[in-house]
Amino acid sequence: MERRGNVTSRSDQVRLFAQPVLVVVIVAAVVIWALSNDLNANELETLNLSTILTLTGQHILITLAVTVLVVLIGVPLGIALTRPGLRVAAPLVLLVANIGQAAPALGVIVLFFLWTNIEGLWAVTIPLVFYTLLPVLRNTMVGIRQVDPTLIDAARGIGMSSGGVLRRVELPLAVPLILAGLRTSLVLAVGTATLAFFVNGGGLGELIDTGYKLQLNSVMYVGAVLAIGLALLVDWLGGIAERVLGPRGVS
Repeated sequence: MERRGNVTSRSDQVRLFAQPVLVVVIVAAVVIWALSNDLNANELETLNLSTILTLTGQHILITLAVTVLVVLIGVPLGIALTRPGLRVAAPLVLLVANIGQAAPALGVIVLFFLWTNIEGLWAVTIPLVFYTLLPVLRNTMVGIRQVDPTLIDAARGIGMSSGGVLRRVELPLAVPLILAGLRTSLVLAVGTATLAFFVNGGGLGELIDTGYKLQLNSVMYVGAVLAIGLALLVDWLGGIAERVLGPRGVS
């Protein structure tokens, strides 16, 4: 068992080192290949460093906005639903969150646009929060519920209040699961943010859509590879966060 654990640990370390390097190499190779080709007028208008950086920045901004809102909503709501007074509401809230994730992302975005007539960043961010909330919400609840009751009793036995037990015992032990849920939500957000162009939200989906409509394969390749690379980098950052922020001695 110890040998298997050592092998797994080494494998994780290799992956954490190799994943970002591989992503950067592949993305750089594709972008350099595209920019060094003989481009026609339509490709020159789309495949230039300024446009690529702008769309990538928009994609990252959408992801960051979704991340902040998912954490601000999912973690406190998950904590609240584990408290005795609100446990009865947990199944209903989880049902709504499940519906949000089960629904097609494009449908959620378009329906929100039709309902509010909002365009741009928030027209895609708010629907994506609804779409990606479930992993953080559910993992927060599961993480707190799986804390050993004897640890909670011991904390209360030395005079801790309910709030103190939550802050110093339950939440620290739930951090690994919460971070795992956030990691899943972030990857979902990066992938579905490619649909932002439907509501003038920008992002790398514009490259993919432009390439498809104008039959410019090089433009599609760049947009798709950048989106995939960004998702893999976000997944890598999530893995780093799990290792750094997770409580020591908890596997």
